[in-house]
Amino acid sequence: MPFDMSPRTRELSERLKAFMAEHVVPAEPVFERQLEERGRWEQPPVMEELKEKARAAGLWNLFLPKRHYPDALTNLEYAPLCEIMGRSPIGAEPFNCSAPDTGNMETLILYGSEEQKARWLKPLMAGEIRSCFAMTEPGIASSDATNIRAEIRRDGDDYVINGRKWWTSGAMDKRCRIAIVMGQTDPAAPKHERQSMILVPMDTPGVNIVRPLTVFGYDDAPHGHAEVVFDNVRVPAANILLGEGRGFEIAQGRLGPGRIHHCMRMIGIAERALETLCQRALSRSTFGKAIADHGVTRHWIAESRMEINQARLLTLQAAKRMDEVGNKAARAEIAMIKVVAPNVAQKVVDRAIQVCGAAGVSQDFHLAYAFARARAIRLADGPDEVHRETIAKLELKKFAATSPNAR
Repeated sequence: MPFDMSPRTRELSERLKAFMAEHVVPAEPVFERQLEERGRWEQPPVMEELKEKARAAGLWNLFLPKRHYPDALTNLEYAPLCEIMGRSPIGAEPFNCSAPDTGNMETLILYGSEEQKARWLKPLMAGEIRSCFAMTEPGIASSDATNIRAEIRRDGDDYVINGRKWWTSGAMDKRCRIAIVMGQTDPAAPKHERQSMILVPMDTPGVNIVRPLTVFGYDDAPHGHAEVVFDNVRVPAANILLGEGRGFEIAQGRLGPGRIHHCMRMIGIAERALETLCQRALSRSTFGKAIADHGVTRHWIAESRMEINQARLLTLQAAKRMDEVGNKAARAEIAMIKVVAPNVAQKVVDRAIQVCGAAGVSQDFHLAYAFARARAIRLADGPDEVHRETIAKLELKKFAATSPNAR
C-alpha cells in the first residue's frame, strides 16, 4: 500500500489512541458539565488537565510543518493522528492542534516577522493563549476572498481598521489574545492585490465583540464563533503580515493545511459514527430480529465503510502531494478532499442517527453535534461549490490547449 505509516507515526498513533481512550473520551461529559457549572465562556478545568497530560506524554504540537521544523511530521504522517483526534469534539485542543490556532500558527511561521513570532507564535505554541481569524463578512459573499471589504488604512506609523466580521471562530474564548484580520488596503489595486492581513491584539480599543453565533443551535463554547466590529482600531504598521496587498496570497497559503486538517478530523467523526451505528444495530431488535440483520442496515454499513475508506485514501493522497509538491501545486487534491470528506461524514452520521432512532438526535449521543459539525465544514474554508469549480477548471485546463475542437 502506498500510504503505509512510518514507524514514528505508527508509534504515535498507538500512544494517541490510548490517550484518547483513557483521558479524552471520558472527559467529554465532564467538559460539558463544567461548561454549564462555570459559565459557557469559561474554560473548563478538565481541558487544562488534559493539556498538561498530553504535553507530559510528548503529544504536543503534532501539526507543525516539517519544512520549518525538521523533527516535525509530514502532512502524510500527521493525517492518521489528526483523524484520531477528530473522533472527539474536544479531541484536538489537548494536543494544541485546534483550529484556528494551527492555521494561525502556520501563518506566523510562514509569513510573520521575527518580532511577530516572538510576541504571538511563541505563546500560541506553548498553549498559553488562543487566537482567532477574522475574514468572513456579513455584507458580501466571502466565499470569494477578493470581495473582502473591511478597511485597513495606513495612517502614519499605524494602520486603522474599520469593518464588520462574523464567524470569527475563537473570538469568544476569553484566552483569545490575537486576531489575524483580512481587509482591503488598496481598492484600486489589481483584484488579487487589494487585500492584506494584519495582526490585531484583541484588547485594542475599538475591537467590539457583538455577539456569539450558533451552528444549528450549538455555541461551541468556550471557543465560539463571534460577530466582531472593528471601529477605528489602531495598530502599529509593523503588525502587517508580509506587506500590503499580500492578503490573498497568505489566505491561499494558510487555507490549504487548514482544509486538509478539517478533512482528517471528518474521517475520525465518520469512523466513530460507524462504530456507534454497528454497536446500536447489534444491541437492538425490531420485528423479531436484530437491527443489524435487516438488509437496509447492512447496506448502510457497507456503503459507510466503502465511503470512509475512499475518503481516507483521498485525504492521504492530498497530504502526500502537499509534502511532495507544496500546497499550491496540490490544490486540486485539497479541493477534492474538502468536498468529499465532510459529505461522507455527514452521510455516515445521518445513517447512524437513523439506526439509533430518537436517541440519535438527543444530547445523550455524540451524533447530533457530529452532524452539525460535518454540515458546517461544507461551508468552512470555502463552500463545496467553490472547490468543485477549482477542480473543474484544473481538469479542463489539461485539455484546453490540445483539444480546441474536441467533439
